[in-house]
Amino acid sequence: MRVAVLGVAAALAVGVGAAPEAAACRMVTVAKDGTGNFTTVQAAVDSVPDGVATTILIKRGVYRELVRVPAAKTHLTMVGATGNPVDVVIDFDNASGTLKPDGTPFGTTGSATTMVAASDFTARHITFSNSFSRAAHPEITATQAVAIKATGDRMLFDHDRFVSHQDTLYADTANVDTRARQYYVRSTITGDVDFMFGRATAVFDRDTIVALDRGGNPNGYLTAPSTRVENPFGFLIINSTVTSPAAPATYFLGRPWHPSGDPNAIAQVVIRNTVLPAAIKSTPWTDFSGFSWRDARMREYRNTGPGAGTGPDRPQLTDAEAPQFTVANYLGDWSPR
Repeated sequence: MRVAVLGVAAALAVGVGAAPEAAACRMVTVAKDGTGNFTTVQAAVDSVPDGVATTILIKRGVYRELVRVPAAKTHLTMVGATGNPVDVVIDFDNASGTLKPDGTPFGTTGSATTMVAASDFTARHITFSNSFSRAAHPEITATQAVAIKATGDRMLFDHDRFVSHQDTLYADTANVDTRARQYYVRSTITGDVDFMFGRATAVFDRDTIVALDRGGNPNGYLTAPSTRVENPFGFLIINSTVTSPAAPATYFLGRPWHPSGDPNAIAQVVIRNTVLPAAIKSTPWTDFSGFSWRDARMREYRNTGPGAGTGPDRPQLTDAEAPQFTVANYLGDWSPR
């Protein structure tokens, strides 16, 4: 196998921040037609030495596989070669209730098409998909189908797509005692039930959030954060646009998730300077598994569009509070590029 080595300038051109120990960056290519170093994304990941800055350039195609990036493989970048995430898709179709070969269900985490545990990870111009179909599998009632689960710190997703129905994007941390900052920018996130969820400090900046139509009321919930009580920063949705073909007043902005009934998971989410569609309910937050949304930290600020509003059921940041809830404050001493 031949592996290219990029100079720092060339590495930055494809989106790699230089690792502290690396003066140069390796690059390997994935191509379904055999014209690269590997034909699967997982084989390319497996080839990367732990901690060595590496770019995996993925050529056009649908890569039907499960991808796992372990925690030791830091400073890894994945780039879709065409610059259009529609062209480069990593997809599988397990749901939480899908049975493994041993006859037990995968569960929510196990359903993930892609799992990334490594810090200092970047993905650009890639679609992360879970194509599980409720209609095709009426026998499966646990329909959580994760496209990606991310648990590392300093994770950048730029110009990507995240596609599923329930539990699309699992923005989490390695454990309850660990914080993880993740930045999702200029990307598209599609789903219906709790499709942006987890414990991470996650910023969604200039994104398009597509709330699918299930034909019911409620149609679904955009967010289900499980932020630790001691963490002031959970989810921030800012300068984004929510779209939906669903009927008016059928979508909640979110509900507080308490995994396994954990009382110390006190959801924190701010949605600000974002366009909201008519599908959003006038009372957009709701309770979850016996936990009241009013005990969580749900706020809006200066949203627009037919789904925007104010009132006692729509707590707003004050102008004095708003400067605390910014991209810079959520990400702290990390400046993604």
